[in-house]
Amino acid sequence: MSQSRLGSFVESIANVVIGFGVNWLANLLVLPLFGFNVSLADAFGIGLIFTAISIARSYVLRRLFNAHVTRRNP
Repeated sequence: MSQSRLGSFVESIANVVIGFGVNWLANLLVLPLFGFNVSLADAFGIGLIFTAISIARSYVLRRLFNAHVTRRNP
């Protein structure tokens, strides 16, 4: 049984929400190593942008893989 589009979207959001905390912490720890001093708010904003990108990427990839599996197993 294939996953619905809404199911794919919900799964991708759950995945990315968990990753957001890691992203935010990584922004605070890694960016200063490269000379970019970021505030908590800056790190949060950067995290939001990359989170939106990640949700879109995850959703599109899930739908492509789902379409591929559906075509192979009618």
